[in-house]
Amino acid sequence: MLGMHMGRVPAPVAAEDSDNAPRRQDTCDWLFAINRASLVANVESGLLEKPLARTIAAALDAMEEHWAVAVSERPELYITFEPELLKRCGMAASVLHVGRSSQDILATANLGLNLDRLMNLIAAAGEVITALQDLAEREIEAVVPAYTNGVQAQPTLFAHTVNAHQEAFLRDADRAFECIARFDACPMGSAVCNGTGWPLNSHRMAELLGFAKTARNAYDAGQISGNDLPVEMSQLVSSMMLHVNAFLADFMTQYAQVKPWIRLGSTNGVYRSSAMPQKRNPGLINDCRRDAGTVIGEAQGVLLRTQNLAYGMPDVRDCRLMQALTDDACVTLRTFAGIIRTLSVDHERALAELNADWTCTQEIADRLVRFAHIDFRSGHRFASRLVTWAREIGVTPVTITYADAKKLWEDFTAAAENDTAEKEAHLPVEFPLSETDFKAALNPADIVAARATSGSTSPTETRRLLDVMKHDETTLRVHCDTLLHRREKTREALKTTLAALLA
Repeated sequence: MLGMHMGRVPAPVAAEDSDNAPRRQDTCDWLFAINRASLVANVESGLLEKPLARTIAAALDAMEEHWAVAVSERPELYITFEPELLKRCGMAASVLHVGRSSQDILATANLGLNLDRLMNLIAAAGEVITALQDLAEREIEAVVPAYTNGVQAQPTLFAHTVNAHQEAFLRDADRAFECIARFDACPMGSAVCNGTGWPLNSHRMAELLGFAKTARNAYDAGQISGNDLPVEMSQLVSSMMLHVNAFLADFMTQYAQVKPWIRLGSTNGVYRSSAMPQKRNPGLINDCRRDAGTVIGEAQGVLLRTQNLAYGMPDVRDCRLMQALTDDACVTLRTFAGIIRTLSVDHERALAELNADWTCTQEIADRLVRFAHIDFRSGHRFASRLVTWAREIGVTPVTITYADAKKLWEDFTAAAENDTAEKEAHLPVEFPLSETDFKAALNPADIVAARATSGSTSPTETRRLLDVMKHDETTLRVHCDTLLHRREKTREALKTTLAALLA
């Protein structure tokens, strides 16, 4: 559903359309797996004779081989899958369906596919976290303005702000893991909604199909949770896309300046205006922002399809729509990661922007409290008056002198004598900061270095947090790889288990 890209990025198409990518699991694969698991569970429980099971197993192998070539004929519904099986084996094979329903079969298939999609989202989010980590480590020395309400607020380390974005994407990945753990319960045995009198070993079915557990409530498994998971996934995807757009919005605010302090280090996706020779447009970034917005729109479609929907209706469970949503989200995340890898900071330009305005004034107020024991409100009022005076005559933190500060303090304390509240503050006549302390309060690097709290922008704390994030990133990848390995191992083991049982 995504549009064209100006730059070289992962193509916004389904994975099976790629010449190099292996065909991924689809509903038909799950129908084969469920039928094979049913064979194993029923034979082990004495509910199905081995000779008939062998006939069914051989038919399943033949059908799978045929549909591997005739891809367009692959069924997506059990009611179109079973007739082919019965055609090959006879009506006696229909005993395999006793204790099952197309409802719990398709609920299981959709669940398995959606859990795989969540793992793909985690992997894509991991690429973003890694790209941000690399950016923060490259620019660990860069001191830049931090903005609140779109206005310069304080000096900060660029790596500190990048680490903050990492935290956001890590929360998204954590939510995806939590979602997997919450829904990883096999619906087989739920039948339509009430369970079954057929003594199907549902715990064995869950094990054979690679689920962590069985569903606790048959009605929930067949009718409710199948709606809840797409809704939860849609909101998870929306959160990821919002985080992409928030970063890019901040970037574009700076990039739009005549001399931005952040640079796009690649010409990939940058194009010239057709009319204005000087103009270079960040096409790939525009494409990524558009794609993120498109995905958010797709995600809200899940909510719209779900509202006023009776349980058991298939509207929100559309396999192709959920696949498109997660495919588009993964493409957008990987495009975003590619953009992040090209960014760099112009340190001198960032410092010039800091020194052109008064982001240091909170530090002046703080030092008046810490070193001179002035009450904070008086310190804040003095710093505010200093800024007003400086802006009126064009003085900057670089050009102000210590003598200017001393004179401003004299004027401030003199005015305080005429204000009852300020008079009670008992302010000293002489400016209470030394020249060294005053100059340090104006220096962005000194301000950053002076931060003392946990999670602050100080170089020491920023490096510590980046080390923590690197550990969390590794843990994320190991956890994701473990889940993927478990599912791959389960898929491989099912055929082996069936063959050994029927030998």
